[in-house]
Amino acid sequence: MERLIPGKYSPAHMGPAYVSPAYCVFRVPVGKIRANAYNPNAVPPPEMQLLVRSILEDGYTMPLVCYYLAGEDCFEIVDGFHRYMAMVLTPEIAQREGNCLPVTVIDKPLTSRMASTIRHNRARGVHSIDLMTTIVAQLVEAGLGDDWIMKNIGMDRDELLRLKQLSGLAALFKDREFSPAWESDSEAP
Repeated sequence: MERLIPGKYSPAHMGPAYVSPAYCVFRVPVGKIRANAYNPNAVPPPEMQLLVRSILEDGYTMPLVCYYLAGEDCFEIVDGFHRYMAMVLTPEIAQREGNCLPVTVIDKPLTSRMASTIRHNRARGVHSIDLMTTIVAQLVEAGLGDDWIMKNIGMDRDELLRLKQLSGLAALFKDREFSPAWESDSEAP
């Protein structure tokens, strides 16, 4: 099997218009990276140990996906929190990697970053229902409609409705029409 030679396969060979963030990976000091407040993904301890073992054996094979916060000169994680934590919690990894992590950067507004985090995680993790409910509430409060939420975070209408109901916030239903409430017949005995 022919080994890929760096530079042989460049973005110029991949197509004319769009270059995915994965073609531009930065080496970022771990101290300039921080978690986001909206990651509903949880990794059980055995799987986290397996991730640490994988990184010890194979190195980092997938970069973190981050958003650059220019005003704070730091990178906020969109995807890759547990790869980040593997370094933070494992001195052997941190030392070997020179306390740096591979990072790709996306430039999207907060609501789109939240949707990206969920898309990256839904197929491979366990989600906190409470945090998913909070995220849905934040997206609705940001003015995003049900269709946008369903499309961008891979949710069907019933799941979205259940999360809205769990929130208990009437404001999440402000744009829905409901049938009139049942009223008792005052004439009945």
